[in-house]
Amino acid sequence: MIGRATARRLASAGWQVEVTGRDPAHFPPELAEAGVRFHTAERADATRLQAVLGDGADLLVDCICFTPADARLLLPLAEHATSTALISSKSVYVDAAGNHPQSDTQPDYGGPIRESQPTMAPGDMDYRTREGYGANKVAAEHIALDSGLPISILRPGRVHGVGAKPAREWVFVKRVLDRRPAVLLAARGAGVVQTTAAVNTAALIETVAQQPGARILNSADPGAPSAREIARTIARQLGRAWDEVLLDETADPGLGRTPWDTPHPVVLDTTASLELGYKPVGDYAATVAEEVDWLFDAYRAGDPDHVLPAADDGFFAEFFDYAAEDAYLAGL
Repeated sequence: MIGRATARRLASAGWQVEVTGRDPAHFPPELAEAGVRFHTAERADATRLQAVLGDGADLLVDCICFTPADARLLLPLAEHATSTALISSKSVYVDAAGNHPQSDTQPDYGGPIRESQPTMAPGDMDYRTREGYGANKVAAEHIALDSGLPISILRPGRVHGVGAKPAREWVFVKRVLDRRPAVLLAARGAGVVQTTAAVNTAALIETVAQQPGARILNSADPGAPSAREIARTIARQLGRAWDEVLLDETADPGLGRTPWDTPHPVVLDTTASLELGYKPVGDYAATVAEEVDWLFDAYRAGDPDHVLPAADDGFFAEFFDYAAEDAYLAGL
């Protein structure tokens, strides 16, 4: 999502943009039409990446730096870039008790999270595990910053945009398409987990390109919508009116689940980004519209490009128990 949005933004601003990927079949046609050039290259192929970079670049963007090894491979490339942006994650942050977003106990940050908030200890284990993801990101950040190179570490929240996998908004888009009469929302739909539009991160990347430096910056949408506000935004865009059933703690904990459920708000403070001159493209409601249209259009066209989540997609399994929802509604 972020690479796609950034390439499109920079190309439209007159940059010469080149991107790498494993499979040219996945290269978005609109980027080719905008003059973006695609190069087949594996993330771990240092020789190939160096060949693509050539004599250097004004800006180097790494959207898939997950491990310390990835960061070490990045450094020789960053030496030939005026500015580099490395995408990290809000998942690195811990609260006062050491809890992080993948912990059994959800973190309570006590307010908006600034870049000075403590993080997990750096680690070098399997990054695809609950404990490994954030720890590897922290280790990669340390390597990048310790290099002394002008690398900006960007920490987004829950990213949304065209190309999302998983597209969390599908939880509500599918309900509209299935003509569900009501939407059930756990904890009264009050859960807040910071959203970040890919297009807003792209705007921040352009900002750091114009002001090279070594820094850490949060990347987030203005404001932080609740699960209830997200449901309303999507229903409104698709012209759907449904009943809202706001569940309390007495309801079955499996009912009304959404990807934005959390007992304590997770909100990123973007003061540092704004002080650098970053101007967001828009808030969640304004920026999510393109993704919602992308999902709706894929459905209407029969999903020829396999954009939509499969029926057996494990990520969404807990969100679509319509039988349980119908049983609950029948008992009201």
